[in-house]
Amino acid sequence: MHITTLQALRAIYKPVSERALKKEIPSLDAHAVQFIGLSPFVVLASSGSLTDLDASPRGGEPGFVKVQDAQTLLIPDAPGNNRLDTLENIIATGRLGLLFMVPGFDETLRINGRAVLSTDAADVQCFADAKRPPALVIRVTVEAVYLHCAKALMRSQLWDASRHLDRATMPTMGEMLRDQIQAFKGETIDVEPHEQMLERYRQSL
Repeated sequence: MHITTLQALRAIYKPVSERALKKEIPSLDAHAVQFIGLSPFVVLASSGSLTDLDASPRGGEPGFVKVQDAQTLLIPDAPGNNRLDTLENIIATGRLGLLFMVPGFDETLRINGRAVLSTDAADVQCFADAKRPPALVIRVTVEAVYLHCAKALMRSQLWDASRHLDRATMPTMGEMLRDQIQAFKGETIDVEPHEQMLERYRQSL
């Protein structure tokens, strides 16, 4: 049985708590600014259409996302695979959702807003000290900010080192890509050795 209406959806859940409703704020406060300054990792969620959805991880030194003011964030576009899924979606809709994480914190910070791709010299100059200055900067105009409770990360025990798996539990990235491309594309590719792949990644960090 599928839930297809808001009324049916709300019927199976308790009413939203007052705190959950009130916690959303329209701009960055001191706590949000500090959280972003401590965060080395953010997930960018975007949509171009019903079929063009993307959730892209971005990482850097803590504070690699710059707070320009209470309504503005600057995200450097670090070298990647050049699929440009997130960037194309931003051009299409101008919308972006952000999920910031801090190692050891079970709470996360969520931000929604409008986004543009900027090559403005002043925006790019904000990252002049980076190992690889970005070709462009994602400029986010903040519209909604709220702290997300710790339950998801508590359930997953994400930061518990005793639960971390040996990488050898699964095939290497190269092996998985070979199998997937063979199965779905009918093409054969060479398997890049894992250490060689990691070294290639290190060269473009």
